Amino acid sequence: METKEVPYFFWDYDLTEGQIRAILRSENEFEKAWVVARLPESARFEDVWRYISLAELRRIFPNLRLKPPVRAAWEYALQVWGSESTDEQSQQPVVS
Repeated sequence: METKEVPYFFWDYDLTEGQIRAILRSENEFEKAWVVARLPESARFEDVWRYISLAELRRIFPNLRLKPPVRAAWEYALQVWGSESTDEQSQQPVVS
């Protein structure tokens, strides 16, 4: 059963959790980048990984339209995580 609740980081759109996940699974890279960009800008850090893996974020990151301070912070994080370990199963960064 699909939840009809709109995730808090999409407060300004009428998209359900199921619709967001469908976009993330789709082949439409433009829509996918639009959804993924909302994650680092508006979602809590731990919630980012509920929707996207670290590997997928790395892949799509160059296509994201992010505010400059957000882009800089995530670029730095991706660089640091590239030189440190990740949780192999979830591909999430290990945060101490």
